[in-house]
Amino acid sequence: MLRFFQALMPREENFFGQFNAHARTLVDGAVALRDLLEGGDGVAEACARVAAHEEAADAIAREVLLGVRRSFITPFDRGDIKDLINHLDDAIDQMKKTAKTIALFGVDDFEMHMRQMADIILRCAELTVEAVGLLGALRDNVGRINAIAEEITRLEEQADELNEHGIRALYLKHKDGNAMAFIVSNEIYDHLEKVVDRFEDVANRISGLVIEQV
Repeated sequence: MLRFFQALMPREENFFGQFNAHARTLVDGAVALRDLLEGGDGVAEACARVAAHEEAADAIAREVLLGVRRSFITPFDRGDIKDLINHLDDAIDQMKKTAKTIALFGVDDFEMHMRQMADIILRCAELTVEAVGLLGALRDNVGRINAIAEEITRLEEQADELNEHGIRALYLKHKDGNAMAFIVSNEIYDHLEKVVDRFEDVANRISGLVIEQV
């Protein structure tokens, strides 16, 4: 009889596997974004790759949110699961917005500081994959998870500095010339900074889980 009722109960979804799968799309998206900022003939293809990875991430996020509704037992509070997957999804959504802006204005040549910010984005994505992969044994990995969150915060601060230096260099480059080029490049910097901010949001949400669960 007990088995009968257990069979009727909604099953627990593979949330940790889905978190890991989504986090890996962030790395894929970050690689594509870094390739995009190399410029040249590969810009259009790299933009398409970013969009494709964002669509894959969206599909995973939808499955997670559906699983939250139909699962009887979840590894964390349902609100925490929703927050985490939404923060993860925000990161790759912002990558897509960056690529769309670049495609919209037809930019194919990028500043050094932009490429350096792309390197930071990729590093944040790699750290996020590691942190998410540790959630299944959270209590055993508190120290490493907290260290990752701190490293992402430091990377966000580095990205802020690069953004400031980049905008300053733009101003000096275009103050007596092409105002539109300055505006477009400034917009790209803004999007790149927001990508890193979204990774910091993920790190903060994971740190919140540590506090709640330990």
